[in-house]
Amino acid sequence: MFQEFRTFIARGNVVDLAVGIIMGVAFTAVVNSLVKDVVMPPVGAILGGVDFSEYYVNLSGAEYASLAAAQEAGAATINYGVFINTVINFLIVSLVVFFLVRSLNRLRRKQDEAPAAAPPPPRGEVLLEEIRDLLKARPDQA
Repeated sequence: MFQEFRTFIARGNVVDLAVGIIMGVAFTAVVNSLVKDVVMPPVGAILGGVDFSEYYVNLSGAEYASLAAAQEAGAATINYGVFINTVINFLIVSLVVFFLVRSLNRLRRKQDEAPAAAPPPPRGEVLLEEIRDLLKARPDQA
């Protein structure tokens, strides 16, 4: 059983999948930071200093100073500001993946369009050319 598991793990597809997941997690952290630290502050400033992550609907009826305070108190909330941030994250990731796939497709198209090397001539043809060249190089015997 251990040998089967080792064979399964050593397959290229499993290793590629693991690398893809690890890169996806790292990429997600970068995108989350991009949205939270770069995109959302200017959007919030344009909208009058609004922080989307603090937008929520309190279902408990009590008043709280912030979303964190409501969550700490255990109040039921609908966090639509966090949802807006998540949608923006998704759109940015989708856009980056689109451009990545588009670039890879262009690269593949260029490789497919590259002319294939001409196949070598048949061996008999090569021998006939060599014989012809040798005959041309011989001094004429009359």
